[in-house]
Amino acid sequence: MDISNTVSNILRKLKYGITVEWYNFFYVVLHKKHKVLPKVASIEQTIAKIISGNCSVSRFGDGEILLTNPKKNIGFQNGNEKLAERLIEVLTSDERGHIVCISDAFNELDRYTRSARRFWRTHFYLYDNYWAKYLRNDKLYYNTFVTRPYMDFASKANCGKWFEALKEIWDGRNIVFIEGEKSRLGAGNNFFDNVKSIRRILCPPRNAFDKYDIIMSEALKIEKDALFLIALGPTATVLAYDLHIAGYQAIDIGHVDIEFEWWKRDAKKKIKIENKFVNEAIGGDTVTSFDNSAYQKEVIADLSSN
Repeated sequence: MDISNTVSNILRKLKYGITVEWYNFFYVVLHKKHKVLPKVASIEQTIAKIISGNCSVSRFGDGEILLTNPKKNIGFQNGNEKLAERLIEVLTSDERGHIVCISDAFNELDRYTRSARRFWRTHFYLYDNYWAKYLRNDKLYYNTFVTRPYMDFASKANCGKWFEALKEIWDGRNIVFIEGEKSRLGAGNNFFDNVKSIRRILCPPRNAFDKYDIIMSEALKIEKDALFLIALGPTATVLAYDLHIAGYQAIDIGHVDIEFEWWKRDAKKKIKIENKFVNEAIGGDTVTSFDNSAYQKEVIADLSSN
């Protein structure tokens, strides 16, 4: 056991807990209100929209909105002017067949767990003005929790139904994962067992946007009827939009595979998953090697170290 790393993680959690409680106190006491209260579709409506319209999807959560400020960084992506510019372009876009998903946490927070409520109150106390700068009252946004349909919900009653509905999106499709080097979407579970075929383009797990042009160039080699499922942080938000413009269906699928793994395990907190990179779990960034011949055959490009 790496004792120094364990101590560091404990101290980080303590600092986070104190910070969150402090901002939650101010959020409640000051009766903070959103400057813009957007209309956000339900998870069911979002899935139905994707299926009926063969829609491409770009998602905005706390990390993506933070990076609209080029001076901000998140754990696995440093901010810069180009990324900020592109994220703003996608967030304010109105492309037919492409939907913008945002967090459905602007009201009715009682739907979520205590830790999720505390997180979003803190986030909005600090960064509500970021959202207000770009969101519109006259637009329907779709739900970014479509790819996070388990851990943060107080009631888990609908989770199985949501996961099953999601599988209809890729049913019988030739799919191409564009993912972090150690994300390994679907490996070891049956979440994508109804697809026709799987190919993988592996990318850097950190600062993937630095290799954006290389990743895009590799993706453009794929035939147009393939479905891209992208798990690559803020890079996926932009990439799904650009691939849509190029004539593909591309979905920023985010953490959905990890959420599925947690659901299968009936996890009560964000835990490590063997052989998969889980940036939100303590120790989840330490991933063992993965010697699986079927998985290796699916890899058509490895850009993780180029």
